[in-house]
Amino acid sequence: MSVFDIQGDARRAMDVILDGGIAIIPSYVGYVILGATTEAINKTIEVKERGPSKLNAVIGCASMHAALHQLDGHNREIVRTITQGYDLPMGTVAPADLDHPMLKNLEAEVLERTTLGGTLAMLLSAGPLMDTMAQLSFEAGRLVVGSSANLSLHGTKFRAQDIEQQVLDAADIVIDYGLMRWANYGRSSTMVNVHDFSVVRYGSCLDLINDVLQRHYDFALPPEPER
Repeated sequence: MSVFDIQGDARRAMDVILDGGIAIIPSYVGYVILGATTEAINKTIEVKERGPSKLNAVIGCASMHAALHQLDGHNREIVRTITQGYDLPMGTVAPADLDHPMLKNLEAEVLERTTLGGTLAMLLSAGPLMDTMAQLSFEAGRLVVGSSANLSLHGTKFRAQDIEQQVLDAADIVIDYGLMRWANYGRSSTMVNVHDFSVVRYGSCLDLINDVLQRHYDFALPPEPER
């Protein structure tokens, strides 16, 4: 049972995004701002005061990961164990099938800001709303691109009310589910290149992901450098 209208909220947000608008939604690793067109994505970059060279990620689900990421079976099993077996969020970076229609149909500028060296970053298992939206995205054949809903370098926001006003004002729809699950980490998702298990970004649930890797696969991610 959920106290939230997950299906209804997912469809409302996706209707806005696929119509060229911008949505702010909750995820377990903080609130995110999403779009699907060059215009929408450029607007989010502008209002976030974000460097245009910074890459975005796509919201993902198991179906999309299977279709777009090119991985061997063992690596797929590890991703499945972390994100489905343990329901842990992970930014998943892997070589992408650039000939897949969902990538081939992206506007060139969006593709450039979403892929790097043939890899694609996809956020998996970040909560039921994002999971549902990602499945709708997959069924529609349209990738939804996003980043954290905050001014650049001002920290991930785990409550909608903490998002800076200029970022909120850019959205055509804001969905507020209150304080998000992994707020105590104070960081966005841990992002891992699951081709070679190098860490792209250290973040939420790193300790939990490492526990899964050590217990089931006898290795751990490289330790975070001292800050």
